[in-house]
Amino acid sequence: MRNRIPSGETNEKYIISGGRKLNGEVRIMSAKNSLLPLIACSVMVNDEVFLSDCERTSDAENMLDIVRGLGGKCHFDNGGICLDCRHINGHKTNAELTGKLRSSVFILGPLLSRMHRADICYPGGCDIGLRPIDLHLTGLSSLGVKFTSEGERIAGECTELKGREVTLPLPSVGATENIIMAATMAEGRTVIRGAAAEPEIIDLQRFINMCGGKVSGAGTGRICVDGVNSLHGCSFAPSGDRIAAGTFMIGCAMCGGDVDIIGVDAAHVVSVTGLLRAAGAEITERIGGVRVKSSGNLRAPGRIETKPYPGFPTDLQAPMTALAASAKGTSYIIENLFENRFRHIPQLLKMGADITVCGRAATVRGRKLHPADLVAEDLRGGAALVLAALSADGTSTVSGLSHIDRGYYKLDERFRALGADIIRM
Repeated sequence: MRNRIPSGETNEKYIISGGRKLNGEVRIMSAKNSLLPLIACSVMVNDEVFLSDCERTSDAENMLDIVRGLGGKCHFDNGGICLDCRHINGHKTNAELTGKLRSSVFILGPLLSRMHRADICYPGGCDIGLRPIDLHLTGLSSLGVKFTSEGERIAGECTELKGREVTLPLPSVGATENIIMAATMAEGRTVIRGAAAEPEIIDLQRFINMCGGKVSGAGTGRICVDGVNSLHGCSFAPSGDRIAAGTFMIGCAMCGGDVDIIGVDAAHVVSVTGLLRAAGAEITERIGGVRVKSSGNLRAPGRIETKPYPGFPTDLQAPMTALAASAKGTSYIIENLFENRFRHIPQLLKMGADITVCGRAATVRGRKLHPADLVAEDLRGGAALVLAALSADGTSTVSGLSHIDRGYYKLDERFRALGADIIRM
């Protein structure tokens, strides 16, 4: 049986005695938001693939199980993931798995490319608001796919995929990636206008090109994909997880201390760096990482507004809200991307936070937080509660660990290595 991470059942929780400074070094592994589309893309590769520096998050495990259910072979080995999808023979995904994982939608493009048909359930994941897949379906339809839906399932079919010009009304990361993958082996050229520019899309381009594809323009609003007949295998190193890096950066700033964060491109976290400097932390940018030094006595970072890359990422809004809640002064949080991404705020209120929410905006008046029993209701909100508990004097608990496990592997051990008092029970 594969060695999985703890299950995150309701009786599991972190017990955190806060108030300790963080010191040392933390190494950032491959970005979860890169890894999941890369695993899906491997379905198109008629050869072996190795993805290096991968953590066993529950999201990664679920995506691998989806690939196994289609006939692929994959396992963790030597700090990475080995995939062999030469004998893929299925086109219908497991309903339970896709219901757990928002990123299961990434399997659509690769399956349509390889099998010319796909049948999936509507994807699940954290309840942070409406995340419709309309842009995915519209973009894939432009390449010649016909979709039908019945109940919770969506089926797509095509005789062949043909390159077209696709214009996205919004820079959707997932839709951009799904269209790139479907277009990789389509006939002719596909041009995606209004494309998202996140570093994870650059990773996908690099991976496909290492496998023999022809993709250009990732990182800009216009991406070109010239179709090829097949893809060969490769060994690929995804970029470091900028969201995990940002989480540790914010945690060090809140708790105080001196932490080297290695394995991330400093340019990928520049929006976080700016806010932490405004709050009073000292950030040193290095090749392959950043160093954070902080007294823990922070001032309000001011206006925090989530935007598509290179703006401040929505995935770090909750951790930054936790920082603002414990900093001196008033901050303003504006969540532009998801309408239900303030679910962590009622938990912060248990700690004495002074936060007023109006629609997608929150006014945060910083004050000293006290310990409390907290419940994580989504992935990034759960990380925010851990940071708040680490910085507050006294003992807190954080339950709902299944959410946190989706994107952070052994988070307690990594903070404990920096000097935090945190255990999983």
